[in-house]
Amino acid sequence: MLSRLHIKNYALIDSLDISFDEHLNILTGETGAGKSIILGALGLILGQRAEGKYFFNQQKKCIIEGFFRVKNYQLNSFFEENDLDYEEETVLRREISLDGKSRAFINDTPVNLTTLKQVGEQLIDIHSQHATLEISNQQFQLLVVDLMSNHQELLENYKSSYKIYKKKVKQLDVLIEQSEKEKAELDYLQFQFDELEQAKLSTDEQENLEQELQRLNHAEEIKSNLLNASTLLQNQEINALSLIKEASNQLQQTEKYQQDISTLGERLKSCLIELKDIANEVEDLEQTISFDENKATLVGDRLDLIYNLQKKHRVNSNQELLNYQEELSSKLNKILFADEDIERLQKEIQEEKLTLIKQAKTISLNRKNAIPAIEDYIIKILTEIGMANADVKLEQWVKEEDNFDQDGIDQIKFLFSANKGHQLQELSKVASGGELSRLMLSIKSLIAKKTALPTIIFDEIDTGVSGEVAHKVGNIMEKLAEDMQVITITHLPQMASKGKSHYYVYKEIKDDFTYSQIKKLNNEERILEIAKMLSGEHPKDSAIQNAKELLYG
Repeated sequence: MLSRLHIKNYALIDSLDISFDEHLNILTGETGAGKSIILGALGLILGQRAEGKYFFNQQKKCIIEGFFRVKNYQLNSFFEENDLDYEEETVLRREISLDGKSRAFINDTPVNLTTLKQVGEQLIDIHSQHATLEISNQQFQLLVVDLMSNHQELLENYKSSYKIYKKKVKQLDVLIEQSEKEKAELDYLQFQFDELEQAKLSTDEQENLEQELQRLNHAEEIKSNLLNASTLLQNQEINALSLIKEASNQLQQTEKYQQDISTLGERLKSCLIELKDIANEVEDLEQTISFDENKATLVGDRLDLIYNLQKKHRVNSNQELLNYQEELSSKLNKILFADEDIERLQKEIQEEKLTLIKQAKTISLNRKNAIPAIEDYIIKILTEIGMANADVKLEQWVKEEDNFDQDGIDQIKFLFSANKGHQLQELSKVASGGELSRLMLSIKSLIAKKTALPTIIFDEIDTGVSGEVAHKVGNIMEKLAEDMQVITITHLPQMASKGKSHYYVYKEIKDDFTYSQIKKLNNEERILEIAKMLSGEHPKDSAIQNAKELLYG
């Protein structure tokens, strides 16, 4: 509900601050006093476009602030989706600078006009002679039927299941598209995998082959060096072994004269033994070395294969090739098993679709059963408020079951005729502003107890009514205000007397400037205002007494 409205520098308003009652609020005043200006200011914080010509003072910016209690409107998800701070008392603010540029805020967070309008539509419902009305919206018309069908739990379950269903349908589309794309690459991926698998790569193979090729390519040099080493060690007339053996003999002959020489002799004997082993191994190794041209070719070819594969796949090692081979294997398995996943998901979707269709048919039947009572109630209320010749029909069009959507398989259309004998047509084509306001009053009075509705504002709903009909319109509005906040602008005393709070809009002149002002009337002021509405600017005692009777019975 709208708890407070602050207006600064707008049209004829310099500064104005109004606090509203949570039930029925009445605004009265002379034509041109500024009642519509207040509605215009409200329109700004509901996302309407601003024009600089409406500034009160062209040297100052315009500021409009609306304070709303939003606890019962289930707006938490909206605030979360739009990255806004949720407050139980939410502030909508609009600032219009001197150059005509506009800024909008929700709880001090900057927002665009679209976001401001979206939240505003859930908080205030303005009905004026020239406004585009919510009642013509098919979603609202469907909401009315659903609220009176008493199937909220079923409808919520359906909507929740529908969201899951649509998510799976989207997931299936992605899987199919991805599968088709991957299948187009299947042959190429399989070729790459087979090529790598046939290569039978191992992690250390490249390093070992490179070392082996080095040995094969330098076999003659290696054999020559080993032969020379063997000759120097033991195969020439004067060789390393014979010289060390002779040195060992010389030390042995000296031991008898000096005991510590024996230690050196033993060490030299050990060297001689180790050197014999080395000489024998060098000789044996030299015998095994030979140049094998065929083997060198095979090793070279194997390395060329490895190098080409690495270059082709833009890697630097066999391990990376093996990793890529594993990745290809995973891709191939995914492609080969994709059809199974698609088939499983298709089965799930089909089962959920059948369940949704069944629920949608039940919802559709509930709507069909609720429509007659809705029509009867609206016609009854319209008759009471002076539209005895009005007729209302709710047209239910049931779509093909496969065309179900988040609302089921129904489209609801309200048809209306204000005059007897005239064809029923869509509301936007036949109803005037005043007729639509009274029709909306009838509908809102029907559904107010079923759901938390936004604040509703009626701008001169009393057009074309008077006397007893005005009383009945006021009574219905008063009853409606038991469950929601209602603000109405009226010229009829019968309706003005029904308000919980009464505000008087007036003009005053200060320093050659005309200002619009508003004040909340106390009991005495209210009696006088209603008396003036009954008989003119200077009411007599009879008018005052009549005003008291209207107010207090």
